[in-house]
Amino acid sequence: MSARLRVGVVGVGYLGRLHAKIYASIPDVELIGVADINADTAAEIAAAYQCTAYVDCRELLPRVDAVSIVVPTSVHRQVAEPFLQNGVHMLLEKPVASTVADAQAIVELAERTDTILQIGHLERFNAGVMALAERVGVPRFIEVHRLGTFVERASDVDVVTDLMIHDIDIVLSLVKSPLRYISAVGSSVVTTHIDIANARLEFTNGTVANVTASRVSNKRFRRIRVFSENQYQALNFADQQIDIVRPASPPSDGGFPEIISERVQVEPRPPLDAELEHFSATVRNGAQPLVNGRDGLAALEVAAQVRDKIQSCLN
Repeated sequence: MSARLRVGVVGVGYLGRLHAKIYASIPDVELIGVADINADTAAEIAAAYQCTAYVDCRELLPRVDAVSIVVPTSVHRQVAEPFLQNGVHMLLEKPVASTVADAQAIVELAERTDTILQIGHLERFNAGVMALAERVGVPRFIEVHRLGTFVERASDVDVVTDLMIHDIDIVLSLVKSPLRYISAVGSSVVTTHIDIANARLEFTNGTVANVTASRVSNKRFRRIRVFSENQYQALNFADQQIDIVRPASPPSDGGFPEIISERVQVEPRPPLDAELEHFSATVRNGAQPLVNGRDGLAALEVAAQVRDKIQSCLN
């Protein structure tokens, strides 16, 4: 590996161009090139960040140590496999693939070639989520709402794949117990896909998670509440701050303890910056990423089960 980590970005649409911009700003990273099937788009982004434009992403193979894959989910396997086969470390945007079978193939290929595979579950790099994960203990009940207004850009997939999968991944990372049972309901509203969904996840240790996602709300609302023994914690994803309610020490003369409310001040920062810096450092150090291929596969498997439950109710 060169003194500077050589990276490329495949797919420079809305999100991919942000990847390119951030890589270009990381001191020990060199953005070698960007690839996109739209030659004009690739040329525009390459000119903006002083790198080389490619139409065929395979031209990046001998030139980079690591790559971000930010293409439509339906072609994740097709685009990712040549890089993994050549040992190019990869940040693959979520979900891993459009099917569990393709995702399994991607993850197993990364393991066989000993290639780092990080899945782009961006919310795990929300500073508030990271602080919550450090202090949550053993959750007993988790409630998550991820509500957003309709955006046509994401209308080709259902809300479970687009939004809910973020919170499925967070819940699985917080609950250290196998999943026992899933129930779910949902409905299409403005598209032919599921636009609003609710899932109840029950774990073998007794923990229950209630997860709601909508892309047809009249405003954005993203919040997670975690009930643990002797405390309640709530995180607003937007301001990345944690509110805690807990009992004080019991009074010396007996009686009930006072209920204390406090706010944990978390220094907010853009999650995508944190995610790409983490990926770059992981490749340099040869460590496991915060969200590895198996984590992404687990989230996709649960999301697929949620979709199946909803479809069985609609049919």
